[in-house]
Amino acid sequence: MKAVLSRYRDALRPERRNKFVFSLRKDALLYLLLLLPLTYVAIFKYAPIYGVLMAFQDYNLFQGIGGSEWVGLDVFKYIFEQDSFYRALKNTLMLNFLDLIIGFPAPIILAILLNEIWHVRFKKIAQSILYLPHFLSWVIIGGMVYLMFSTGGLVNSFLNSLGFSNIEFLSQKSNWIVMYVLVGVWHNVGWGTIIYLAALVGINKELYEAADIDGCSRLRKVWHITLPGIQQTIVILLILQIGKMVSIGFDRPYVMGNSLVIEYSDVISTYVYRVGIGAGDFSQATAVGLFQSVVGLIFLVSANYISKKLVGQGIW
Repeated sequence: MKAVLSRYRDALRPERRNKFVFSLRKDALLYLLLLLPLTYVAIFKYAPIYGVLMAFQDYNLFQGIGGSEWVGLDVFKYIFEQDSFYRALKNTLMLNFLDLIIGFPAPIILAILLNEIWHVRFKKIAQSILYLPHFLSWVIIGGMVYLMFSTGGLVNSFLNSLGFSNIEFLSQKSNWIVMYVLVGVWHNVGWGTIIYLAALVGINKELYEAADIDGCSRLRKVWHITLPGIQQTIVILLILQIGKMVSIGFDRPYVMGNSLVIEYSDVISTYVYRVGIGAGDFSQATAVGLFQSVVGLIFLVSANYISKKLVGQGIW
């Protein structure tokens, strides 16, 4: 029996090779195009992993990774003894959590509202206006926020003309957090809406027609047809967002932060910039980055596992 199976497998191998060669020849241009993203990932994503070794060394810029002294976990022990690291970690989790509960539902709601608009021209104009902030850099947005909401900005000047006193939008800690979250929502909501609008296009229109015949209101159609129709997209993006809870962009907190609110604006990315580039401690900066990656992976796997248990869907 084993000999028969062995001969059967041997007979199939050339056929499989021929299929692969045929597929390679048939879609040669597609495979050639695939080389570009694979090359990018290999050079900019996998090759730098070698630098993780600095987290376990007393890295010397002139001696390089090969000549620097190995110190094991001493760098991590030093980081975990620093109060500034825990402050940065706490602020990162807090700001990302606020972005999650406020910023994550915003594009879903906006996409549903746009989907309910039947006037095509108005819909296209609204989409263009909403997408525009995403293509502005945080340097430009930071300047706009400063001109609008600083002590002598347009908003406070308008309030003064009405007889009201100044509101410290950017220098009072609780106000700064509100501004940080709202500006982030304004900047990202249009881009997230594109994804959900694409998912909404895939919903069978006959379901809405059947709901109209049954006399369902718009809210009931949204609850029973629209939301279940984009549930998989919501779950995938939510899992990815949870996986980024320990990571945070550098531009937004750095541009919007200042010395008066550093207790809340100092996050892991600005901490790495300060100790890595500012102080030249590359080992410490690498160790913090490795810590972010490991914790982010744990968050991602955990969120995917919980999602599959609760709703039966996940990334993998």
